[in-house]
This record gives sequence, C-alpha cells and structure tokens, in this order.
Amino acid sequence: MEERELKALEIAAKSKLTRRGKTWLVPSQSVRGAQYTVKLDPNEPECSCPDFECRKLRCKHIFAVEYTIERDETPEGETVVTESFKVTRRTYPQDWKAYNVAQQHEKSELQSLLYELCRTIPEPEQYRGRPRLSLADIIFSSAFKIYSTLSARRFMSDLRDAKERGYISKLPAYNSLFRYLEAESLTPHLYQLVTVSSLPLKAVETDFAVDSSGFSTGQFVRWLDVKYGKQEDRRMWLKVHLMCGVKTNIVTSVEISDGYANDYHYFKGLVARTGENGFNMKEVSADKAYLGGENLLVTLRQGAIPYIPFKSNSIAGQSTYGAKSELWDRMFHFYNFHREEFLQHYHKRSNVETTFHMIKAKFGQRLRSKTLTAQINEALCKILCHNLCVLIQSAHELGVEAVFTDELWQFNER
Repeated sequence: MEERELKALEIAAKSKLTRRGKTWLVPSQSVRGAQYTVKLDPNEPECSCPDFECRKLRCKHIFAVEYTIERDETPEGETVVTESFKVTRRTYPQDWKAYNVAQQHEKSELQSLLYELCRTIPEPEQYRGRPRLSLADIIFSSAFKIYSTLSARRFMSDLRDAKERGYISKLPAYNSLFRYLEAESLTPHLYQLVTVSSLPLKAVETDFAVDSSGFSTGQFVRWLDVKYGKQEDRRMWLKVHLMCGVKTNIVTSVEISDGYANDYHYFKGLVARTGENGFNMKEVSADKAYLGGENLLVTLRQGAIPYIPFKSNSIAGQSTYGAKSELWDRMFHFYNFHREEFLQHYHKRSNVETTFHMIKAKFGQRLRSKTLTAQINEALCKILCHNLCVLIQSAHELGVEAVFTDELWQFNER
C-alpha cells in the first residue's frame, strides 16, 4: 500500500466526509478548515486538490472517499461492504509473453551483457607488486553481487558458476568484494558504464523525466531537535539524482549526493550529459523543485521543451535562479492559459517515480556498505544493473539488441 493510500485511511477514519449529490467534500490534512471537492466516477474520478491537478491520478482524497463508500456501518456497529459503487482502476497493456520470457532468462542474459560491457573497459598497466585482479573482473563481480542482493558469502556459489562460464578469469575471495566497492577509482568507471548502458536505446527514447530519491544507509547521526529540545538518532542516507526515458525507464545520466543536497542544481548536468550522449531530446519533465530560468534555458538548448510546473508565487517577467527571460514568460503563460495541455506532457514525469520503484523493489532501498565511497559505488551498481535489466526487457519487447565493441556500443535492430 502506497503512502497516499495510508493517508487516505487516516482521513477516512478521523475526518468527516460530506456527500452532496454526486460530489464529496473532503477536509484537508494540511490546511485547517479547507476542503476539497471530489467527483467520483468509476473510470475518471476528479479532485480539486493540487496533487490531482498535477498528476491526474488518484490522490489521497479520492482514496478516502472510496474507502468511505466501501465501509458502511450498520446501527448495530457491524461493518458491511456496500456494492452500490464499484471502483475500477485504469490498466495499461502489457506484452506478458515477452515479459515472462525476459524474466525467465534475465539472470543469464544479464551476466552475458555485463561481461561484454566490462570487456570494453581499458585495463590499467601494473608496474610493480603482486598481480592483481583485472578491472573487468572487479566490476563484474561487484555489480553481479549487487544484482543478486545476497550476502558476500552466499553469493560465492553464483560467482563460481560465473567463472565456470568464463565471465571472470579468477575467483576472488568474498572479503575482496567489500574492498572492491571501497575503491574510489571504481566510481568514475561505474558512472561511465551507466551512461554507456543507456546508449542502445537512443533511437527509442525522446521524452525524459528528472527526479531524485533517497537510499538509506546503516549509519546514524546524532540530531538535536530544536523544537522539542531533545536529541535523537537519525539514519543517514544518500540521494540519487537521475534522468530517465519515460518509455523504457532507462537511466541516461545519474549523480549521487548527500541526503540534504538541493535538487535544483543537479538538473543542468543531467540534461546536458544526456544531450551530449546523442539522445534526440524532445521533452523534459520535472517537478517544481527544478523550476528556474537557468534550467528552462539549458533544456531548450538541447532542443527539448521543459515541462516544469510553476509555483503559486511565480509571476511573469521574474525568474528564480536567473535573470528575466522571454522563455520564462512564454512557459509561464503556456502553463496558466493552456493548463490541461501542459499537464498532459508533465504527467510523463510519473515514469521517473516508476524507475525508482523498479530499482528499490528489485535491488533494495537500503545501502549495505559502511563507508561513503562504497555506498556511492553500491548505488551506482544498482543503477547499472537496472539499465541492463531494461535492455533485456527491451530486447524481448521492442526487438532491439545491444552489441559491445571496441567503440563501446553499437545499436542494432533485429
């Protein structure tokens, strides 16, 4: 159950919802005395709250009305389910045959793709010391371990199987897997591999979305709550900023920061790197945290239209994080006078939330590593494994295939 549904249960349990004909009045949780109007339709329910206006998806107020209708108490206090209203959810087509085949062969195909990808990494020369494990073997072992979500000891049987298939030249000890992730030299290679792993879908993705999400760690920090005057331990976390395609959910660029970094300043780099890698960008969607004249301009320079909603205090002729610009005024008037058309494009932003859900559901939302460098490398390995899984799915559903060469990638169609 998602967060909006949990809040809806709280509204339905603690607040009084008033029915007036075909509409419902639902009290606001954040603004005292305010109410939102919900028009409940089996296929396309509507709400007057800002959340529904931006997302055009069921908000907590719609969920609260649905729960209230489903639960109807009798005078004796017994709870019965009324069948006078049946709630139907919008569904989307899925090529289940291709999906099932991709899932059944994902683990073996991922190892093959990861092996071919690691072979393109230039091997640094060693002039002294004991012979070390090759960089390709280190990255393969680290990424495959993150994909498995197993502990290092239990993962060794999978790594032995990978060695028998020829994916690594030497079997490392399980303790070595921890040391690999702690190497700072590994980080730029992982950033590069995430970018490279997205290139086969250049011909597929034209619309993109930007957002960030936190990944918790096993470390805690002492926090002084000024309001209540007490100390408490809070879990530390890292923030992953990424840009993804809205059709396949492939991650085209990524940045890792501390948990309290400002999202706005990462937008420019994510958009610029995606454009530099050859993607034909037409639209970029992001939430209000990225609103600013500079971000609008950098998106336009890549040939794309920025769909970033304006804040309630935004005015024409005055841009945040930048000087006044004609672009700001044009997008401001487009947002205000063609709101429905604007939001149709902006709603593609929900796909970036789907991307984070795919990563966290499959590889976990917690970083197990202890040091900061290892946590960054672990997060990048999660993104890399996600991209490889997307490539496998795209090969079965869209008929595209990634081929690794000395030029890193070639994009072929079957």
